[in-house]
Amino acid sequence: MNKQSPAPAALAILIEDEQSVRKATAQTLELGGFSVQACADAEQALPLLHAGFAGIVVTDVRLPGRSGLEVLAHVVAADADLPVIVVTGHGDVGMAVEAMRAGAYDFIEKPFAAERLVETAKRAQEKRNLVLENRRLKEAWQADPDTPPLVGQSAAIERVRTLIRSVGPTAVDILINGQTGTGKEVVARQLHAASERKGPFVAINCGALPESVFESEIFGHEAGAFTGAQKRRIGKLEYANGGTLFLDEIESMPMALQVKLLRVLQERRLERLGGNESIVIDCRVVAASKVDLLQLSGQGAFREDLYYRIGVVSIDLPRLRERREDIPLLLAHFIHAAAIRYGREAPAWTAAQMAQWQQRDWPGNVRELRNFADRWVLGVADGIVLDTSVSGAALPQQLDVYERSLIEAALATAEGNVALAAEHLGIPKKTLYDKIKKYDLATTRGSVV
Repeated sequence: MNKQSPAPAALAILIEDEQSVRKATAQTLELGGFSVQACADAEQALPLLHAGFAGIVVTDVRLPGRSGLEVLAHVVAADADLPVIVVTGHGDVGMAVEAMRAGAYDFIEKPFAAERLVETAKRAQEKRNLVLENRRLKEAWQADPDTPPLVGQSAAIERVRTLIRSVGPTAVDILINGQTGTGKEVVARQLHAASERKGPFVAINCGALPESVFESEIFGHEAGAFTGAQKRRIGKLEYANGGTLFLDEIESMPMALQVKLLRVLQERRLERLGGNESIVIDCRVVAASKVDLLQLSGQGAFREDLYYRIGVVSIDLPRLRERREDIPLLLAHFIHAAAIRYGREAPAWTAAQMAQWQQRDWPGNVRELRNFADRWVLGVADGIVLDTSVSGAALPQQLDVYERSLIEAALATAEGNVALAAEHLGIPKKTLYDKIKKYDLATTRGSVV
């Protein structure tokens, strides 16, 4: 299985020739959570600027020797997705415009507030993390196309990864719980890869099998076992020997066959339909359900003993709306895959569009998002709502719309509790109050401190 790295650190290369300004700016970035490499000129910084650099660049425009614009050109040539924040002097508007046209992430005009620099740097770092993670996912998929990646960096997905690393190499049978479209088969394939079993990964959807062929499909049959059984058939359990059998929608399995499956899981032996031979199997079973099996067993619709047998270890998958911060990374991944599959250009989104998408409920979860990406690449997506007040607007206006939407979402989640919303956003409470005033936002509990 592809090893997942911890959350990336915030890194910044700072280029500023004035020593006092360089020291003060470095301290500002460090207080904002960045590890800073401060350089006095471009020549000192250029050897550090390569395609693999995981951080951002903050550079003054006017430097001794090579200018900040020359640094920008070097970075764009090495990696156009490496964010460069250009610092310009008062009145250098033309230079700032030139920098943006040349590929700068953003510009900041001197003198600037420390908060402005840190906020811009953090957004740039988030973009860099997104780009690098998407590249890693692409490389992982190319190396192992049969194991789809588990995309995301949210705490909920990190918990799932931790469980996969912990129980994946063991032989224990596992139950995956999650709504339709949350990625249950992706997790099952990740578990199979983590087990390093040499046998195949065999998937079967219990909800799609007619009851009349269920037993034969899973356990196999001998020739003549029933009308039409002209030759022996190897069932899925036996075929998955040495590997993993994934039973999706196990809640749909007929009660009579649940008894037989329980016995197979306990004894690791099976008999084909119409046969007497006991066949030893070495097969790990990963089951998945979109409903609460324990509640179902209480209603007499699922065997309680089978639930406890397959649910020794359970992995609960979050809904997409419970991991909204993963939507940009997921969408970038799906759009890239769709562009390759359909031979189309990958479309770009605006900050306003992403803000709107992150506020959607996505009842179909990750699957719905993937289908949306496919339709968007094909040019037939419905429901792409654009804020006409910012469509085509300059970057600062689009970022304001995005920031406002994130604050509104945080306040809604915190039920108007400003202190709690500030904690969720990772900013000081005073800063959030200032932004609430800036965007003229209402809070239901504005007095909370």
